[in-house]
Amino acid sequence: MRCPVCNCKEVSVIDTRSAEDDWSVRRRRECDKCQYRFSTIEEIELLDVIVVKQNGARESYMREKIENGIRRSLTKRPFTQEKFHRLLHAIERDIQKKKKREIASSEIGELVMKHLHMFDKVGYIRFASVYRDFKDVKTFEKELKKLKR
Repeated sequence: MRCPVCNCKEVSVIDTRSAEDDWSVRRRRECDKCQYRFSTIEEIELLDVIVVKQNGARESYMREKIENGIRRSLTKRPFTQEKFHRLLHAIERDIQKKKKREIASSEIGELVMKHLHMFDKVGYIRFASVYRDFKDVKTFEKELKKLKR
């Protein structure tokens, strides 16, 4: 870890705390050279998971893809950054629980939809319309009726 001000490698940890969700750790640090204080966050990272696309192609899991898709579906929706990170952690935790080296992109999509359904109904509908490739208004209406139940 380097100091963001003076770029010095000599940095001390002065405080460590678990985040609310216990899936990340916040560390308060101080530069030994310039005494600048800053915080870092450590999170669990999904490694060595291969995503199998619908066309059979395989690629490494990339958190950014899920994050970008969810952010698009939540455009102009009220949510805090903390709640958004908890949503991502919950989705990744479910991926980890499967204990698979390979996971189908469709499984990931269903997990995202499950969590988005509880997080924000409008975001869920937006995500579902792209993920399930809604072709007409009737498809939207069917999904809205499911939501109302």
